[in-house]
Amino acid sequence: MRNKPFLLRPSGKDYIWGGRRLNDDFAKNIDMNPLAETWECSTHPDGPSYAASGEYSGESLTHILHKHPEYLGSHPRTQGELPILIKFIDAKQNLSVQVHPDDEYARQYEGGQLGKTEMWYVLDAKPDTQLVYGLNHTMTADSLRRSIEKGTLERHLQRVPIQPDDVFYIEAGTIHAIGAGALVAEIQENSNLTYRLYDYNRVDKTGKQRPLHIDKALAVANLNSAEQPRQPIRSLKYRQGCATELLCRCKYFEVNRMLINTERVKQLVEYRADENSFRVLLCTNGCGTIFMDDGEYIKFFRGDCIFFPADSQAVCLHGKAQFLDVRG
Repeated sequence: MRNKPFLLRPSGKDYIWGGRRLNDDFAKNIDMNPLAETWECSTHPDGPSYAASGEYSGESLTHILHKHPEYLGSHPRTQGELPILIKFIDAKQNLSVQVHPDDEYARQYEGGQLGKTEMWYVLDAKPDTQLVYGLNHTMTADSLRRSIEKGTLERHLQRVPIQPDDVFYIEAGTIHAIGAGALVAEIQENSNLTYRLYDYNRVDKTGKQRPLHIDKALAVANLNSAEQPRQPIRSLKYRQGCATELLCRCKYFEVNRMLINTERVKQLVEYRADENSFRVLLCTNGCGTIFMDDGEYIKFFRGDCIFFPADSQAVCLHGKAQFLDVRG
């Protein structure tokens, strides 16, 4: 059976705002405290993921895709390298107020890198958790800079309450921050470019404040008053043992929520990636098994990430689980 799916093992990040939930809730078993992020599907040099099953077990996803570029698919945006990066984020404290550049700015000023448009899917949130989404009124670059210097930036930020199952599309240029108490899955362009505007005057483990990037941030930030983000209209589509709904579709990725429950039906759920693009299943709840035609199988649990190469043969999913189904 060609182009078999395989489990991925993530890289971890111990940013100062992180907590313990990725180890405690998702059994990541990464020796970091805090564990702020796990880069579940990544070929980025700052945090690659690794095959954790199959014939390439232990090899980096970067190396596997270099050997098998056909695994990416025939779509133009998949040519050359993996175009996306998938993360779990545990925000025990507020993330910095930040902004990301778009592709054009990143290519010109960051050595040809990609920009960073992203999507958040809220897995869990405390009752009072909020996120920052843009400005609550239009500002100029000079007025925003003065507010940072005076320590009054927070009064100009639009804050949005969040709850589990919310979806937020964060276009490059949007000033934003995930708030304390949020557990989030993030799908983004394959980039690690972040320009910090404000970091609450925190210090890291060495006693130093993390650097800000105010000039670059002001060069790319949308300083217009932001509209209140609205949840997308979602409609579940059912077939035996499975239900799916579209969460986000943009020029960089498509994300669907997929629910499977084969415990009460005899028919398993068929799944595959076509020749156009790879697919990734990120299990956000539940567990089950992926059966392949040759008798091999993969057991998956909450927090697992499975990569399906393009033009993979159909497999059968069994269990009771929720996934984010991502196409590049």
